[in-house]
Order: sequence, then C-alpha cells, then structure tokens
Amino acid sequence: MQFGITMKPDISVERIVGLTRQAEAAGFQYGWLFDSHVLWMDPYPLLTLMAANTQKMRLGTLVTNPAVRDLTVTSSLFATLNLISGGRMELGIGRGDSSRRVMGKKPVSWSQLETAVKIFRDLTASREIEYEGQPTRLTWAKVPPRVWIAGYGPKVLRMAGRVADGIILQFADPDLISWCLGFVKEGARAAGRDPNQIEIMAAAPVWVSDDLEVARERVRWFPALVSNHVMDLIRQYKPEDLPPALTSYVQDRGDYDYLHHCVVESDNANFVSDEVVDRFCLVGPVKAHQEKLRKLASVGVTQFNLYLMCGDEEESLDTYEREVLPAFQKAANTKR
Repeated sequence: MQFGITMKPDISVERIVGLTRQAEAAGFQYGWLFDSHVLWMDPYPLLTLMAANTQKMRLGTLVTNPAVRDLTVTSSLFATLNLISGGRMELGIGRGDSSRRVMGKKPVSWSQLETAVKIFRDLTASREIEYEGQPTRLTWAKVPPRVWIAGYGPKVLRMAGRVADGIILQFADPDLISWCLGFVKEGARAAGRDPNQIEIMAAAPVWVSDDLEVARERVRWFPALVSNHVMDLIRQYKPEDLPPALTSYVQDRGDYDYLHHCVVESDNANFVSDEVVDRFCLVGPVKAHQEKLRKLASVGVTQFNLYLMCGDEEESLDTYEREVLPAFQKAANTKR
C-alpha cells in the first residue's frame, strides 16, 4: 500500500509547502489538494509550489470537475504542471460537489465526466481534437497524466472501471469499498481491461489517540461531507440498489451549509453517529490504525490518502512516519 496526503487550501501557503515537504520526507508518495475555488484558494498555483519543493512526490487535484473550468484550461494547466514537475502530475476528477453546489449549480452527469476524461487525455497527449466545432491541439504537451475518477454510484463506478487509471473512494469502510469495487470490476471486464491494473484509493481523515471521544469529534465532519454524495445516490437509485450501510445514516440529516464544508465540529455533522465515524474514518490508538489499514489492503486498496485537515497536521504526519508507514513499507519490500 502507498500513502498520500490531501490538504484543504485554507491554511497559509507556507504551511502547505511545509506539510508537503514533511510528508515527502516521511515517505508519503502522493500529495493532493481539494479544488473548490470559491470556498478556498485555487489549487493550481499551490500545486506549482508543491512541485517546486518536492523531488518524487506525485501531485494532483482531489478532486476537480469538468464544469468549473473549460476543459482546455484544465488540460493546459496539467500539461504545464507536468512539465514543471518532471511528469509527476495526476488528475483527480469527479462530477463536482462543493465547487458546483456553493454556486447553486448541479454536478455533471457520469457520461459528461467520461467524455471529459477522453478530451483531457487527448489534449494532454498533444492529439488534435474537434472541440466545440474547432480543431484544437496543445502542440507542446507531452505525456498525459494518469486519471483518477471519484464516485460512489454503480453508473459512475462502472464507467471508471472502463476508463480510469485509479478510483477515488472517500471513506475507509472495507465493506463499502468491496461493494464499490464490484461495479469497477464489472466496468473493467466489459471494456476488456484487467481490474487488477486499476489503482484503488481510500481517502479519509485520521486522528491518533487513546481518547476515542476526542478523536471522533475531530473527524465527524467527514461522514457529513460524504452525505452530500449519498443524497445524490438516493435520488438516482432504488433503495434496494444501494447498501443500507451507506444510505441509512443520512435519514436524520438536516440542511448542509457549504460555508462550513470540512470544518471540525461543524453543525453539519450533528446527525453523524459514532458508529459511522468509526467505519468511515481512522480513529483510536496506532494499533487500530494499523489493523484497519491492513483490512483496507486486503479488499484491494492500493493507496490510503490521509486527509490533513483536523488540526493536528504535523503531529499526524510525524506519528504515521514513526509508527504506521514502516510496517507497510517493510511488507512491500518483503513481497518484492
């Protein structure tokens, strides 16, 4: 299993750079940034700084979407950053949540997302395409970045299985991840692909502590974030098509305020139970983190992405460097 970090661009630029450098030195292979340009700073200038302050870490958005920026702009940004970073960029893309909804707009459809991925790959590979009736080509682009698709529902997951290099699943529940991967594998096999060649990311916040009460309060905002996607699924699918472990916890959900999106101790999370927190996040002593990460690896997760936005960012990185990553690095070396 590899490890990544994701930051919310609402802390100082200096701290973003510092955490990126600390994470790379600690052995984290990926660095990601949320992309919600109204709520927080734009990720692309920050990714430029992250690229300039790292040597090996792969970098990208978690996630952008096809609607906020013109696809030629997104493609040009990634192609440029790929040149700056020496080919270390990765596109994380989804249908669009906070960056769309905060402006009163809806996410795009899964089919629009699939079309966007093809356009992005063609443009960043310097292939000429017909774009809105006009022949278009980034003549200077080189190698297209890998594409990670975020999603929860059967349709987008099957599509991701057909076309994605990696899948982004925003929770750390092994059972729900297994359910999601069933659709990914269906899509991959239908397209003649080997499902084992697709990377699988589980992304969630962590809090290392023997005090579970404190730990849960630091990460309770996260299942509330996921609930926005769950509400979309409930609108689109029949109840029997979705697992109760994913849908039942939103029954008492109230209104969601995107101005308090991803905020520790936000009122958005009042409906989230301890049981859901424990399933979706990593909380408790180091041993509990190690055990859950092994379970995630056993169901196919190839990258755990640690959300650094709970208030103990430097401490979390330090703890994972000393007490978590070495066990998995040792296991990987043994397999080789």
